[in-house]
Formats: sequence, C-alpha cells, structure tokens
Amino acid sequence: MKIAVVGTGYVGLVTGTCFAETGNQVICVDIDADKVTRMQNGEVPIYEPGLELMFERNTNEGRLSFTTNLNDAIEEAEIIFLALPTPPGEDGSADLSYILKVAADLSLIIKDYKVIVDKSTVPVGTSERVHAALATHLDEALFDVVSNPEFLREGVAVDDFMKPDRVVIGTSSERAQKTMERLYSPFVRQGNPIIFMDERSAEMTKYAANSYLATRISFMNEIANLCDRVGANVDNVRKGMGTDTRIGKRFLFPGVGYGGSCFPKDVQALAKTAEENAYDFKILKSVMNVNRIQKTVMVQKMLDYFGDDLGNKTIAVWGLAFKPNTDDIREAPALYIIKELLDLGTKVQVYDPEAMDHVKAEFGDAITYASNQYEALENADALAIITEWSVFRTPDFSALDRMLSSKVIFDGRNVYSLDQMKERGYHYVSIGRQTISKGQLCKNEY
Repeated sequence: MKIAVVGTGYVGLVTGTCFAETGNQVICVDIDADKVTRMQNGEVPIYEPGLELMFERNTNEGRLSFTTNLNDAIEEAEIIFLALPTPPGEDGSADLSYILKVAADLSLIIKDYKVIVDKSTVPVGTSERVHAALATHLDEALFDVVSNPEFLREGVAVDDFMKPDRVVIGTSSERAQKTMERLYSPFVRQGNPIIFMDERSAEMTKYAANSYLATRISFMNEIANLCDRVGANVDNVRKGMGTDTRIGKRFLFPGVGYGGSCFPKDVQALAKTAEENAYDFKILKSVMNVNRIQKTVMVQKMLDYFGDDLGNKTIAVWGLAFKPNTDDIREAPALYIIKELLDLGTKVQVYDPEAMDHVKAEFGDAITYASNQYEALENADALAIITEWSVFRTPDFSALDRMLSSKVIFDGRNVYSLDQMKERGYHYVSIGRQTISKGQLCKNEY
C-alpha cells in the first residue's frame, strides 16, 4: 500500500518506518527542512532501540522516503496518517492547531479518495473536527476520517508496533475499515485483535489507558510513601499485590514519578475534557498532584540526611531521561530534582547514556556534565539514581567507594537490594523501603 505520514516526530517516524518494513511504500513529510535533509542523508533524529537498522534498510531499499512537500507526499497515497504534536495548552487542553491546519491544507489538494488517520493522541471529538476541516473545500465522498491511537512505549516502540497487543481503530465507514484491516493484518498474524469501534470511543480509549497506567504508578508511589512511615517494604507489598491475577505485575514499581511525552499531558487533557463536560474527575486530579509531589520527594530525603543544608554539597545524578532506553527528557523527574537542587545552591554533576545533549540545552553551564557515570561521582557527597538504566544496575562499587566523598546513595528507582547496600557499608535511601545506615537496617525516619 502507499502511505503518507505527516509529521516525523517520535510517533510519525516509528509509524512510517514500521509500515515500510512490511513492504508498504511510505513517504514522510515534515515542515522542518533541516530535519528532512538529515533523514534523507540517513540520519535518524531520535534515539529508539532497533529503529536505526530498520530505518537504514527501508531507505536503502526505496520503501521509505522524506519530503517537505505535502502535495507530493499525498498525491498517490491511499492512507494519510496525521502524526502531529498536540502539546498541552495553558489550561491543560490539547492544542489541535497543527492537526487542523494540515486538515485544512489537505482539503485543498486531495483529488481522489483517501483515508485520513488521526494517529496523534487527540481529545474526544477530534475526528469530527478534522472531518469538518476537510469538508470545507472537499467533497465528503473523497475521504474518511479514522481514529487510530498509538500505544507505543518509548524504548520498545519498534517491538510494540511490530507486535501490538491490540490495534484500536475508530471508524464508521465500512470502506475505511476494510482499508485499515488490510494495512494492519501483517502485524496481528499471531492472533492479537484489531478492535473496531466508533471514533469517539477510540479517542477515549487512548486517554483512558494512559490515565489508568499513570494512576497505578501514583497509587504505588503513595503506598511506598506510607511504607516509609510504617516500616514496611514496598518491594514485598508489590510482589504480594502483583500475584493477584486481578491486579497483575506491571506498573507497580514505585519511584520518583512519571514523565515523558504521554502520561503527563494525557492525564491533564482527560481531566480537562471532564471539566469541559461538567464532570469532576477527582481521581485524575489526585494522580496529577501526587506525581507533582513525588518528583521531588528525593530532594526532601537529601535535606533530611544533610540537615537542611545542601548549599555546600555536591550531588552526582545518574539518569536524566524520563525512562531508560530513550533520550526523551520531557517532564523527566530528573529535571525537577536538578532545578530544586540548584535553587538550594547545590553543585550538580550528571550523567546519562543518551540524554546529555538535551539536558545541556535545558541547563547550560549551571551543572557539570560527565563523560561517563564514574566521572560524575568525583568528589560528590552523594549519588542520586533517577533513571534506572541497565548500566547502573551492576556498577564497579570499588570505583564508587573511591570517588564519592562519602558512601551515600539516594536511589529513586530502588535499583539495589538492601542486603547489597548493607554489605557494602552505604547509607542507602530508597523509595518505600527501610533506610540502610552504617551497614545496618534502621527504621526509616521519613
């Protein structure tokens, strides 16, 4: 099939590349000429495991190409995916201006039947607004609008796309349904479902799924904070909960809050949708508030340990991206922690395997950037682990012993076991577990 993908951000590029991998002819279009030129020259502008190899294979074999010309991109396409940004506005609602602008442009240049697919995460009712924008200058017989939300997890997005748990497609058109079923059939050969529904339900499904997962994370963070106070171990609680088949094991790991491009804005947008429809979505308001507080809970633990004075301290930070295996720092907890530390006068030395350049653009010379994880430790008074990259799980502890000024670790992702820290003689503070102090377990003071 011939496909056009409008927008080459995270979703658009993964979508286009993966569709090309199954033999489709894909043209990706973007208004950023420099970015298009880089992709035409073989450069992948985002970090995502497995994407670069697939990108190279499909561009070399002519199935994946890039342009800045919207007319050229959609001329022969049967399906046009809109993978455009929907950033949150000041009031929390999703900004649809990019999508509606492209829809208006398409209304002037489409000449034969196309399926227009909303791939971006959009509020309920967006497909109708896109339909209206297209119908401004276009006969309604020449297009159908479909809602096809993405469920890609950064760090494993290629696997998620190629082997989806499910494909959700919202359409009231039998013609569009047959086209979308044919497109996605190679991806569900193992029997995972393509679920067809109305457009509004498809749009709601995306927001509901992400908001529920964010709720699980915030709930476990609240349980962890309570474990701190009552002397329970959240690891044991998590295991006890996760073996209940009604609950399951996933998204029960406590930490320093969720970030990224999806959960924060999707929870906020769904709460805004509820407000616009005169519904008080109390749970989502609590989820957002818990996450806001949780992002800086580790700073308070540092203040408690150092006696409310971090002005003459140096803190090493491992992990800057909002999660491992990505360079994405949008709403990353590390950014909030670093800002609070800087406001307290703390010297901050950081390392991340992929996100360093993005953080440099955010903080400039206000912090020190290490070339490796051990360089970040030099003369630091403590290590803070904020993102659980695999490389941090089994470090050279002799190097930590040697380079840290004092053997103190604040672990925001519970990377190490309590027994391990006890044996090594660290003062070790984690989330929802007892504090290790001078090689002994002690009742958590938080």
